[in-house]
Amino acid sequence: MPWYQLDNPKDPRLDELAKEYNLHPLHVEDARSEDENVKVDSGSHYTFAVLKPVYLKPDPDAPTEQMPVFTTVDVFAGKDFLITVVDPVCPATNEALDRARRDGDAEHPSRLLYLILDTIVDRYFPAIDYYDDRIDELEDEVFDNPAPEILAKVFAIKRELIDLRRVLVNTRDACLHLQRDPNTIIDGEHQLYIRDTYDHVVRLLDAVETQRDLLNNTLDIYLTSVSNRTNEVMKILTILGTIALPALAISGIYGMNLKGLPFEESPHGALYVGFLTVMCTVLMLFVLRRMKWL
Repeated sequence: MPWYQLDNPKDPRLDELAKEYNLHPLHVEDARSEDENVKVDSGSHYTFAVLKPVYLKPDPDAPTEQMPVFTTVDVFAGKDFLITVVDPVCPATNEALDRARRDGDAEHPSRLLYLILDTIVDRYFPAIDYYDDRIDELEDEVFDNPAPEILAKVFAIKRELIDLRRVLVNTRDACLHLQRDPNTIIDGEHQLYIRDTYDHVVRLLDAVETQRDLLNNTLDIYLTSVSNRTNEVMKILTILGTIALPALAISGIYGMNLKGLPFEESPHGALYVGFLTVMCTVLMLFVLRRMKWL
């Protein structure tokens, strides 16, 4: 059985193969689309699948960190042919194709399609582990130093998890289609294998939901920490204002040039008023201490 691998969806050989094997024009159009979602569609004599491998590469904005990148694998699996349109740069894609060539059987296209799908799904587990590590680091940072930069990181990871979840949901639906549609290329022998891949996708979705809950908890911890810090600042400012209140009141009264104030005619009036101010301040500190505000 011939296996045709195209490294560029714009390759004119795809049009030639479409004519030779009577591929549907909509499937060819989907294969050339860069924004197509994961899906499986069964033609009259072949199965068309759009898959999304993921791999981690260094983040250009933060060289010490990595970022997940999705690519596309388009598969036309017929009874007597296999056509794959792939991104040759993606290591997950190369691993899937190498495994299919090594462990597959050219006479059983259903096994080749299963091996490609299963390998792509297995490569999502390292991405899940990567997000687990990032969330753990964020939790530690929130407890140590809840800086505003953490908030940006939390929302960035939430957006990435939304993209990952969307791909996984579509992959789950694709696995269900391969199990339930009798017109797919997957034969009865490999239905059990597809069901196992479906179980892996469900586990991945559960892990993503757990990570989203952890991120929400991290966000709550951050907001609580910021609120507590604000409350501490307001408490300190309130205490300082309360301590300064007697001095402000006494100085304000003597600053109004009223007649008949105590010590007004005394040569040591300023000393007496200063001593009174200090005593009132000490008394205020004593009261705050007894109230356990200090």
